[in-house]
Amino acid sequence: MFTGIVTDVGELLAIESRAGGPVRFKIACSYALDSIAIGASIACSGVCLTVVERGKDAERAWFVVEAGAETLRVTSLRKWRVGHRVNLERALKVGDELGGHIVAGHVDGIAVLIERKDHLDMADLTFRLPHKLSRFVAEKGSIAIDGISLTVNRVAGDAFSVFIIPHTLCATTLAALAVGHEVNCEVDMMARYAGRLLERE
Repeated sequence: MFTGIVTDVGELLAIESRAGGPVRFKIACSYALDSIAIGASIACSGVCLTVVERGKDAERAWFVVEAGAETLRVTSLRKWRVGHRVNLERALKVGDELGGHIVAGHVDGIAVLIERKDHLDMADLTFRLPHKLSRFVAEKGSIAIDGISLTVNRVAGDAFSVFIIPHTLCATTLAALAVGHEVNCEVDMMARYAGRLLERE
């Protein structure tokens, strides 16, 4: 479980594909090496992945995670390349501050940035979601974009907009996001369950 508050931006160092097996991603980070446990969950741009290896090169720690075929199919990981910047968040611990909203790290689908308006050191971003997910998005509700907890400003059909403050632009990968880019999207968990309950009535 996560909160959508990014604590580091990592760099993808290597990708290893194995025939018939998961794809391995090696990610550099600023976390202390001894604080990264094998088997720990780390949200990588919103995707909950398990650490299977860790180490240190020069001054940077790194960890390796694996992604199976289904994860690659429904997320942006299939388009990652070496050098890609990755929003990172470690799993929530009992007693930690819930600064964003409850995020599972289970990506619902891909959203596409269709408009960007920059205002000094802030940005107004508009995304388009798959139609099957847009019904779960509401004005002033929560949504996770590439693992970042955001508040929805406006909704119009299958599109929604979020306003990004200076700190979020500096502390995440959103500053470099351009029109046409795909992002991992997780809708609010409560909205998802409410929608499922209504389907059963």
